[in-house]
Amino acid sequence: MTPRFGWIFNASHLGLLRAASWLAPASERAEWLREWRSELWHVRRERTAQRAVSWQGEREVTLFCLGAFRDALCLRRHAAIHERRTEAASASPVQCILCMALVLIASFTLSLLLPGVRDANEASRGRIDPGLILIEHPDSGTNSKATVSAAEFDGWRARRQRYFDRFAFYSIARESVTTAEGNALWTVAHATANLFPLLGVPLRFSASPAGADGSAADAILSCEAFERDFEANPRVAGSMMRVGRRLARIAGVAPCGAWPLPGKVDLWLLQPESAVAPGTVGYVVAHLTAAGRAEMFEPNTSITAYGAGDSEIDFVGVALQAHTRVPFDFYRFALLLAFLCLPAVTSVSMGEYSFNSHKPSWPRRLCRWSFLCAKIGLLLPIVYYVPLDLAWWHISTSSFASEYAQLIASFLLCLFGMRWVLLDQRQRCPVCLRCVTHPAQVGHASRTFLSWNGTELICMGGHTLLHVPGLPTSWFGAQRWLYLDASWDFLFAGSSRAGRT
Repeated sequence: MTPRFGWIFNASHLGLLRAASWLAPASERAEWLREWRSELWHVRRERTAQRAVSWQGEREVTLFCLGAFRDALCLRRHAAIHERRTEAASASPVQCILCMALVLIASFTLSLLLPGVRDANEASRGRIDPGLILIEHPDSGTNSKATVSAAEFDGWRARRQRYFDRFAFYSIARESVTTAEGNALWTVAHATANLFPLLGVPLRFSASPAGADGSAADAILSCEAFERDFEANPRVAGSMMRVGRRLARIAGVAPCGAWPLPGKVDLWLLQPESAVAPGTVGYVVAHLTAAGRAEMFEPNTSITAYGAGDSEIDFVGVALQAHTRVPFDFYRFALLLAFLCLPAVTSVSMGEYSFNSHKPSWPRRLCRWSFLCAKIGLLLPIVYYVPLDLAWWHISTSSFASEYAQLIASFLLCLFGMRWVLLDQRQRCPVCLRCVTHPAQVGHASRTFLSWNGTELICMGGHTLLHVPGLPTSWFGAQRWLYLDASWDFLFAGSSRAGRT
């Protein structure tokens, strides 16, 4: 083989290196091509020292050129990993807002689909009438118990009262209930037919009322009994059951929210006011007139009812609204606790934004604070809907367990959610709102009082440097932002300089 064919091998090797360079990242393509060509010169010089073309020498040079393809693929993989890490570390504010919006939309959608959550939401929107009170004898103590006799209820209903215009009565007893699923011993409330209309409580799966011949009474299932014994099947509305010796038709299901009246009831058996058994002792719910509301200064207050012969009887009126807890009340209480505890888990300071004379424009500052307000504005409804879904997703869940679960979840989510919001805001560049990256330790802890010691992070857009003190001192107690001017542009030639002011 003669040397005049050497240029063919040389051209093919250069072509291989050129092809390998196209597999490398674009920002490093020219540099690596120069590196490979210089190494090719040294390899060819060693393998063809006698300036003669040999198959063994050219084979080794070709293998070197093929190795450039492996280098290029490795560079591309490392560049992709670095790019993913950089994007994750410096996530754009749009991505942050979109992620929070998706969480809010998902939790809100679940609250509309889950029956228990839907009922809890309705309980939050539909407040108990402030004119409704529970009438008790003064000796009933702090625990509500049945103290009003059926005779007293009939006496109040039969004559005009100054402070009340409507009454409802119910008593609680343990009775045998026979359904298609079998026999069970339930807690049954015998209530007047106007109890639910007086409370303004909407019924689910409401069926047509029982017949007027009195052969069957209307029965209202509790949410727990509906789920426990009927597997939450809405088709049970309108079916027949036997309560004690009486036939009853299931007329609906009570909502799953907190029940405003005392007593844990499985079934309400509705009956006319005239059908209240004499000698029964139970509970009386009354609706106040305008004069009664004027006298109701406190949630628990003394009231006077007029009995036979205009005799005055002293009772205690307990406002149902003051003693009814709805999910929104727990949400507000959890927010209050979380905001009070927030300074204990993180600093609420945003740091110093005017470390030097170079500052962003007013539109940029407005964007920064608008971004913070948007995160808080999305977090607050998330704190309401996510714990609500977790606590009330199953309609057979006890209301007390659901209430405490919602309270604890709302408190923790708000506390650590606000902590994340503040930490995220402190790590975002005030100009482009991307997270600063590449932390570097500066100084020594032993020289804290002589020179600056802490961590330095940089915005990959070339806008700012963030100085975080390792040990807060009187002269450097909070993080500081250093705005970079145009003289730093040469270090960020491959980065976007959008937002430079």
